[in-house]
Amino acid sequence: MGNRLSKIATRTGDAGMTGLGDGSRVEKDHLRICAMGDVDELNSEIGVLLTEHLPESVTNELLELLLQVQHDLFDLGGELCIPNYTLLKPGQVKQLDVWLSQYNETLLPLTEFILPGGTRAAAQAHVCRTVCRRAERSVVRLGWDVEIHEAPRQYLNRLSDLLFVLARVLNQAAGGSDILWNHSKKQAK
Repeated sequence: MGNRLSKIATRTGDAGMTGLGDGSRVEKDHLRICAMGDVDELNSEIGVLLTEHLPESVTNELLELLLQVQHDLFDLGGELCIPNYTLLKPGQVKQLDVWLSQYNETLLPLTEFILPGGTRAAAQAHVCRTVCRRAERSVVRLGWDVEIHEAPRQYLNRLSDLLFVLARVLNQAAGGSDILWNHSKKQAK
């Protein structure tokens, strides 16, 4: 990775350009910067989730899981920041599959769509999920213009699924249940 920042306000971006990890400069609204920003926002939203009260039965394991995800997202952002560089490994994607399987086994099968909500922690997990989907779209869009390794796309796809499952786990662990979409609701007249 590049040099560590010792000075935050450099003023080099005042004209709308920013530097990448390889030293090249691009517009601040470049697809690569947008993808990096969406991944950064996701990491911040997971940070908010970590501040929420988590049910005691899942606190330690979810804290470790989410902290690992934050580190992985930092790797993903670093990979996006340095064209043709690889930081995110296939094993990090496989770990998401392990967690998905582990937590999904604890839940009842879904018979309806669910609405985001329940506990504050579960609602925040849903916010993380939707931001993750946006980050995934940004990375996919970038991949149409430049070569992107498979792991970033795969990681974000699996992570959004995991965040959905974790929202359900959080509601269940708090003694609640999913909020089901009522598809037969009465229409307002």
